Amino acid sequence: MQDSDFSMPTEGVKQLPKLERQRLHDTVVEHLRSFIIEGTLGAGTKLNERELCETLGISRTPLREALKVLEAEGLIEISPNRGASVARMSELDIREAFELMSGLEAFAGELACERITSEELDEIKALHYAMVVCKNQNDLPGYYQRNRAIHDLINLAARNSALRQTYMALNGRIQALRFRSNLQAPKWERAVHDHEDMIQALEARDGKRLSAILRQHLLAKRDALMLMLGQGSE
Repeated sequence: MQDSDFSMPTEGVKQLPKLERQRLHDTVVEHLRSFIIEGTLGAGTKLNERELCETLGISRTPLREALKVLEAEGLIEISPNRGASVARMSELDIREAFELMSGLEAFAGELACERITSEELDEIKALHYAMVVCKNQNDLPGYYQRNRAIHDLINLAARNSALRQTYMALNGRIQALRFRSNLQAPKWERAVHDHEDMIQALEARDGKRLSAILRQHLLAKRDALMLMLGQGSE
């Protein structure tokens, strides 16, 4: 797969509102992260600072600060000679990352069933219902935002800081891939069913069941991505 030069589409792209300075940094990071996760900026894409600044309506200083954050998350790579580009992962990297994530999420689910509060469970259930609404409206970005929040809350409910740090580091690298794994309708339907099972296991405080569901959920995403790559999907 060849690297591609970046040319930001002007139609349908989110434009940054006028912002207070203290909010600008986080907002630029979030917009760029969304462009990468949702595929507006594909793997290997070289980033043109001037075009990005014009698209987002910002100067180069906040852009460069945001790029450093995304580099630390593993979403982009910055080279002294080539500049910044969206990070890419080999098929082996993807396979191994999802195998590891399946174990991390399984462990988090087991701990969460022991430690989650009623308030946290209610928040996860509310996110699940909102996620299903997005699915019914064919709103994949909205669906994925709530999906990501559910997995994040389960991880937080595990209350294990070492697990949290490892999870955050790896999850940042594979967000775009997790998003892409829902592009095929049957896989999307299966993911929603998995989340319904997750809610039931959490309500029952059944750690072994939730652990098994989460492990298989992540491995199914791995398999969907391997199939897409095998079919030549970028």
